[in-house]
Amino acid sequence: MPKKKRLPAGRVALILFLCQMISALEVPLDLVQPPTITQQSPKDYIIDPRENIVIQCEAKGKPPPSFSWTRNGTHFDIDKDPLVTMKPGSGTLTINIMSEGKAETYEGVYQCTARNERGAAISNNIVVRPSRSPLWTKEKLEPITLRNGQSLVLPCRPPLGLPPPIIFWMDNSFQRLPQSERVSQGLNGDLYFSNVLPEDTREDYICYARFNHTQTIQQKQPISVKVISVDELNDTIAANLSDTEFYSAKPNRERPPTFLTPEGNTSNKEELRGNVLSLECIAEGLPTPVIYWIKEDGTLPTNRTFYRNFKKTLQIIQVSEADSGNYQCIAKNALGAIHHTISVTVKAAPYWILAPQNLVLSPGEDGSLICRANGNPKPRISWLSNGVPIEIAPDDPSRKIDGDTIIFSNVQERSSAVYQCNASNEYGYLLANAFVNVLAEPPRILTSANTLYQVIANRPALLDCAFFGSPLPTIEWFKGAKGSALRDDIYVLHENGTLEIPVAQKDSTGTYTCVARNKLGMAKNEVHLEIKDPTRIIKQPEYAVVQRGSTVSFECKVKHDHTLTLTITWLKDNGELPSDGRFTVDKDHLEVADVRDSDGGAYTCVANTTLDMVSASAVLSVVDVPNPPFDLELTDQLDKSVQLSWTPGDDNNRPITKFIIEYEDAMHEAGLWHHQTEVSGMQTTAQLKLSPYVNYSFRVMAVNSLGRSLPSEPSEQYLTKAAEPDTNPTAVEGLGSEPDNLVITWKPLNGFESNGPGLQYKVSWRQKDGDDEWASVVVANVSKYIVSGTPTFVPYLVKVQALNDVGFAPEPAVVMGHSGEDLPMVAPGNVRVNVVNSTLAEVHWDPVPLKSIRGHLQGYRIYYWKAQEGSLKRNRRHIEKKILTFQGSKTHGMLPGLEPFSHYALNVRVVNGKGEGPASPDRVFNTPEGVPSAPSSLKIINPTLDSLTLEWDPPSRPNGILTEYTLKYQPINSTHELGPLVDLKIPANKTRWTLKNLNFSTRYKFYFYAQTAAGSGSQITEEAVTTVDEAMASRQVDIATQGWFIGLMCAVALLILILLIVCFIRRNKGGKYPVKEKEDAHADPEIQPMKEDDGTFGEYSDAEDHKPLKKGSRTPSDRTVKKEDSDDSLVDYGEGVNGQFNEDGSFIGQYSGKKEKEPAEGNESSEAPSPVNAMNSFV
Repeated sequence: MPKKKRLPAGRVALILFLCQMISALEVPLDLVQPPTITQQSPKDYIIDPRENIVIQCEAKGKPPPSFSWTRNGTHFDIDKDPLVTMKPGSGTLTINIMSEGKAETYEGVYQCTARNERGAAISNNIVVRPSRSPLWTKEKLEPITLRNGQSLVLPCRPPLGLPPPIIFWMDNSFQRLPQSERVSQGLNGDLYFSNVLPEDTREDYICYARFNHTQTIQQKQPISVKVISVDELNDTIAANLSDTEFYSAKPNRERPPTFLTPEGNTSNKEELRGNVLSLECIAEGLPTPVIYWIKEDGTLPTNRTFYRNFKKTLQIIQVSEADSGNYQCIAKNALGAIHHTISVTVKAAPYWILAPQNLVLSPGEDGSLICRANGNPKPRISWLSNGVPIEIAPDDPSRKIDGDTIIFSNVQERSSAVYQCNASNEYGYLLANAFVNVLAEPPRILTSANTLYQVIANRPALLDCAFFGSPLPTIEWFKGAKGSALRDDIYVLHENGTLEIPVAQKDSTGTYTCVARNKLGMAKNEVHLEIKDPTRIIKQPEYAVVQRGSTVSFECKVKHDHTLTLTITWLKDNGELPSDGRFTVDKDHLEVADVRDSDGGAYTCVANTTLDMVSASAVLSVVDVPNPPFDLELTDQLDKSVQLSWTPGDDNNRPITKFIIEYEDAMHEAGLWHHQTEVSGMQTTAQLKLSPYVNYSFRVMAVNSLGRSLPSEPSEQYLTKAAEPDTNPTAVEGLGSEPDNLVITWKPLNGFESNGPGLQYKVSWRQKDGDDEWASVVVANVSKYIVSGTPTFVPYLVKVQALNDVGFAPEPAVVMGHSGEDLPMVAPGNVRVNVVNSTLAEVHWDPVPLKSIRGHLQGYRIYYWKAQEGSLKRNRRHIEKKILTFQGSKTHGMLPGLEPFSHYALNVRVVNGKGEGPASPDRVFNTPEGVPSAPSSLKIINPTLDSLTLEWDPPSRPNGILTEYTLKYQPINSTHELGPLVDLKIPANKTRWTLKNLNFSTRYKFYFYAQTAAGSGSQITEEAVTTVDEAMASRQVDIATQGWFIGLMCAVALLILILLIVCFIRRNKGGKYPVKEKEDAHADPEIQPMKEDDGTFGEYSDAEDHKPLKKGSRTPSDRTVKKEDSDDSLVDYGEGVNGQFNEDGSFIGQYSGKKEKEPAEGNESSEAPSPVNAMNSFV
């Protein structure tokens, strides 16, 4: 058999796996073999007394074993007890105590024996005990009264139960009592107080014991505790404490620590190997002591050491002999420290070093059973044969006992037996069954034939060949039908028959044959190996930083062997994803919606097939604005400053850049927060400047790159001392509301600026140009004071000073004001009008003296209106007047938008803050003529063969005296071309005109406008058509009925038919006949696109000026100005009601007209389609 190949250290896990396979090799059940115990109840078996007792004992063997029991060392005859039954084919006992009987009756030590012709196996000693949950003994608990700061121990002393109960303290509402460094529960269940506080006073300290086995809870009587201060201990109270348990009369003062448990300076602790070592130190003292732990001459094991109960308990798990030694607990507070040393000894119940294994031998072979165990103290090894001590068992010449080893030589079939090894010391025992089975069997392979193994490339492949035979067969492996035996230079051949291919490649695929041989025969088995491509993650999830409330997505693209089934699983922090609808998994994506802080962590994509698994992880960092700061504290409290400190909240994965500090003045503006200052994000304190007489509260907000946090809880309030005001009111003004008063107004100080109670104002005033002393008055916290009896519009000096109960503010600034205004007394003089053109006039006037204005000069206002001569005064009341206001001290202005050829009047008034003064005498002026508007209408009536009659209405606005009308017209032919333009002058008194000698059946376009001495007005256009010559029309109709014309048309139609037939014949013969090309080349000129953008009048079109116009439409022509709105907007010239002038009063702008091009005759023509052209399209 090939020797075992040495494996590298990295394959330790594989070796362990194979060792498990070796130890699991068993004799096939169809072969004769001694019994083997397969299942049994635990050694210490605590039962529920309310349920039937089931004691397990299962075994296998060939022939099937029989079972028997002992109880307390003697035979247990189950047939004599009607409550006890044994499960058929099994040794398991069921004791029916639910119908009758008690569990205590069956308490004892039980042992099961499984026996057949080849030997007997025995179970452990099973100690059966019913669980117990006894009640607390009745006791009267006296109330406990003690001083604030003293130590206290509340005893629990639970009843002994089986198993021991779990202890906890609660109140009457079943709420657990809070525990801390000061108050905690010891390992024995007592409640320890290092020092008591008044809040420890209560009447319901209750100790509870929970017995898990029976699911019951027992309760101790409530304990009442009252904590009183030293001030409460007067003689009367002290006299009433005689019937209570009073703890020490020592005064309440600080003291160094002393231990409540354990007592003394040293103690001992013994623990068994593999258990949890628990060491406890609880100290009392004031202030509360802190506990520290050290191990003398050593260090505490890093991965096995844990601190419980606020470091008062030290726990070391899986304790071993190396953990023995001296452990020291140190209790320390500000007044001193004490220590206690615990000497720990670790003992050990027996544990296996090498347990005996089943031994299968063929007749004449040698072998051995080894039983090695250790413990503290060293365990004693004893052997049994078939459940009988080997010293009194039947003698077997093939065996020899050598301490912990039994040596067998030249065994025979009668040597088959079950041996028991017992290793025991004072802390327990171990019992192991191992049989010796003497058989002569040819090889057999237990692995299923044609098993298919699938392995990922570049990984180890393990091909099983479980076998059995006696003597032990040798194993060989072959690959393929004619391959040679596989050697250990490439392969590893394991003792259990497994073939290992350390690095399987694609060429490792194939059929492998396992051959087992011994002296009695040979067996073989074929298995098949397939090598699969490894699963790979080709796109891993990526690190993500998202803000709280947003959505994040992770992608995980996987490539795998297509013959394997792939499953992708997502994990969070190596656990399952939260069962939350916000998490959505879709193929290779994971999406998390509405991200929360708790969603931060590592997300892992796990790609699984039946053969391999790969994973990739990415970290999700959830960011947001910071959490609010907390624990605000005010220190260094001075009159005008204080230090504020705080603890920053979580920055939510974004560094805090600054802190914003705000304050509230609860005295003057409760609920309103103001900005105080900002400090760096590295600071947690700030020195704040304060104002007097403010009841401050502060709050802090943290800011990072994503925004600011919510405000912290407000700090405690801090009231600063009162002081005189620092500032005076602002926005001080002195303006009269009436001609004989002066109204002094100001913006009052707010409560924050008052600096103290009793805020008032000292208001002072005097005339600017007089020698009077300052007049003063002190008023309450108002914002206005009225001085009466002042002269009209006189300059005053005013000032307002703040004061409170502490004193005056600094000297205030002096402000100039005026007493009240009155209406101006005089009108502007020397008003002059200069007419600029037909729509614009310039007005000049002399200014009004300042004394006569009696107020602040606002400007001058011109009233003007249109009036008829001779009726200026008579109809003035019914005339609509227009107003233009010119600000400041201007003495001229422009009047725009006047109507030409009109009679106007105007006057001028001065304006101050009170209103207008009297009007100046009216000045009249006339505007010159202007160009007229277009005629109101133009109609064309009575068309004949050669004449058209035009009727019109004069312009609605002649803007002067009409001198004449101008009429222009031109014909339009059938191709929309314009003919020559005819110009005709018509007297101004005419409203009708007939044009003669026109062409029959012709369309004409007319352009018509009026004229004054100022020029031509806007034109109006119209179109009309002369009538048709009836004789000509008759001749045109008759030609269609002539025979020659009908014959010609028939000949043309016949010719077209012949051409079509010829064309059809040539096309059927495959001839090439470019009808389409010729049609394209001779397209109908009627559908050719018209010119649009040549910019000429060459053709008549329907666009703009050249299309036929409806009645009343207007198109500009040469020598005419296009109709414009003659009412110029006043907004462009003046202000106030109607408009605004330039600073110099001049009018800026110009009138312009848009000229139309002269109509021009067309230079293009289009030919109408004809039959000849139609024929040409087919040639």
